[in-house]
Amino acid sequence: MHYTYEYPRPAVTADCVVFANDGGRLHVLLIERGNDPYKGHWAFPGGFMNMDETAEECARRELQEETGLVVTDIHEIGAFTTVDRDPRGRVITIAFYTLLPRCAEVLGADDAAGARWWPVDSVPPLAFDHPLMLQRSLQALQRDEENI
Repeated sequence: MHYTYEYPRPAVTADCVVFANDGGRLHVLLIERGNDPYKGHWAFPGGFMNMDETAEECARRELQEETGLVVTDIHEIGAFTTVDRDPRGRVITIAFYTLLPRCAEVLGADDAAGARWWPVDSVPPLAFDHPLMLQRSLQALQRDEENI
C-alpha cells in the first residue's frame, strides 16, 4: 500500500561539534562555509541527511567529507527545530558532539572552504543557530564529564 500525505516535509540535517584538548585548553573544530547561505562564515561540520542513513551516520559522514576527520564515538545533543533557523527553508538538525584527546590535523574539503581548531573561549561569530548549539554542546560535555 502506498501512502501520501498533504503535509509539507522539512529537510533534516546533522551537525557534529568536535572538541579537543590542546595544551590544557579546550578547542572546537569549525569549518568555513564555502557556499551560501553564510558563505565565508564559520559553522560546525554538517549537512543534509540522505534517505538511507541515520542522523548519526550523516553526522560522521559530513564530518569526514568536510574535514577529513573520522570519529566513531559521538553523542547526541538533541534536535534544533527553530522555524527560521535556516534561510533555505524548513530545516531540522540533529546535533552530536565528541571529545578528542588532542587537536587532530584537519582540512577543508567538499563544500567547506576551510577547517580549523578554535579555542572555545575565542570562537568567531557562527552561522545559523550554531551559537546555541555550542552552548548546549558545552553543557552536555560538562554533564557527561561529571558522570564519568
